[in-house]
Amino acid sequence: MSQGPRSGLAAVSSALLAMSRHLEVRDVLKTIVASARELLDAQYAALGVPDDHGGFAQFVVDGVTDAQWKAIGPLPRQHGILAAMLHEAKVERLADVRKDPRFEGWPSAHPEMSDFLGLPIRDGDEIIGALFLANKNCEKPEGGCGFTAEDEELLSILAQHAAIALTNARLYERSRELTIAEERSRLAHELHDAVSQKLFSLRLTAQAAAALVDRDPSRAKGELQQVAALAAEATDELRAAVVELRPAALDEDGLIATLRTQVQVLDRAHGARVTFAASGFRALPAAQEEALLRVAQEALHNALRHSGAEHVDVTVNRRGSGAVLRVADDGSGFDPHLTRSAGRHLGLVSMRDRTSGVGGTLTVQSAPGKGTTIEMEVPGG
Repeated sequence: MSQGPRSGLAAVSSALLAMSRHLEVRDVLKTIVASARELLDAQYAALGVPDDHGGFAQFVVDGVTDAQWKAIGPLPRQHGILAAMLHEAKVERLADVRKDPRFEGWPSAHPEMSDFLGLPIRDGDEIIGALFLANKNCEKPEGGCGFTAEDEELLSILAQHAAIALTNARLYERSRELTIAEERSRLAHELHDAVSQKLFSLRLTAQAAAALVDRDPSRAKGELQQVAALAAEATDELRAAVVELRPAALDEDGLIATLRTQVQVLDRAHGARVTFAASGFRALPAAQEEALLRVAQEALHNALRHSGAEHVDVTVNRRGSGAVLRVADDGSGFDPHLTRSAGRHLGLVSMRDRTSGVGGTLTVQSAPGKGTTIEMEVPGG
């Protein structure tokens, strides 16, 4: 086994435990790559997951800066040594990858690499990825490779566990997708049943009002009031059902990017100035990020629709291992203790339920003419 700074059983155990802690595919890939580079004391490491079109669905690197990676350009295609890992399904240990007849060059911004160790990651007979290491940090024999047979054996062990971790992460994400799909289907049925009944009642009531408007205006007025009430109920039920759908952007972009985008849209769509800032935020479990997003949306809706605010400021900051969301406006404000109906009207009950559901706390500061500040704090995962 190579004598890098993290060699030995403890280092291998640490790497395997790190892989098992993550359930998101992207996090698993990053952990595999970082663990491999550290264990074998290499300058660069990469892991590619193939797509069905001759390219890579995902390609994660370690040892390359964000600026370098951006300058390199699009994800690589499956050619040369990369293709060998995926299609020939064997380990490749080379003294200088640039001298291999399969080498086809790389972009101008790509770092120089010489000695190379790569192998496929397999799930049974299926190759689900390829792991690459380059530039071993050691004295290399004349014309030889810095990576040893022991390094190759160690990387093979890591790759076997990487396959398990990656497969489990894929199964988890697929399970979550199915759960979301089932929940959407359930909500669609509930929405159809509930709102259809309300709309049917609304139509009949409106017809009754139309029939009464000439011969009994007072009764027609009562029927029209009922129409308004039914329309409000249908709107509330529709909104409640839609709010329960987890937005795809949250899964794809994360909380901060999703909130920033939504705030930018609201700033353009409303007369009020809406701003967003974030500092030190670290990713939280999915349930907590969704709760933060939903409370932010509810608070923004209140500020822009009901308060007459000219400025609404949204901030998300790290607090300990968790995070705190703050939505502050300079609108008309209200007395939080005046009536229970005001709380329901402004969605405060829903916000408190969402907050307590993830172990957080919600604070509401407001007074007539003094604006409103809603602060939600959630613990770390």
